[in-house]
Amino acid sequence: MKFIEIDQHPGGQMKHRSDDTNYKDPVCGMVVSRLTAVAEAEHQRKTYYFCAQVCRDAFLADPKSYLRAHRQHGMPPKSMPTEEYDANP
Repeated sequence: MKFIEIDQHPGGQMKHRSDDTNYKDPVCGMVVSRLTAVAEAEHQRKTYYFCAQVCRDAFLADPKSYLRAHRQHGMPPKSMPTEEYDANP
């Protein structure tokens, strides 16, 4: 028998368990959770979750092609010369 916990938090806000968090497969974009992911891999101390082993293998073969480079909002991409970039159009 499985019991369901009733929300007793003030304001009626449910707290999500950490394994209920959704992640986007970086290769195909499918949304998976830690429970539904078929495979996972660690890259630069971050864990990525995948919908299929094929997606994991593709990611591990070339992670940089599937990850977006983080940049500060309003800053030009490194490949674009600064004089051609207008942060305030």
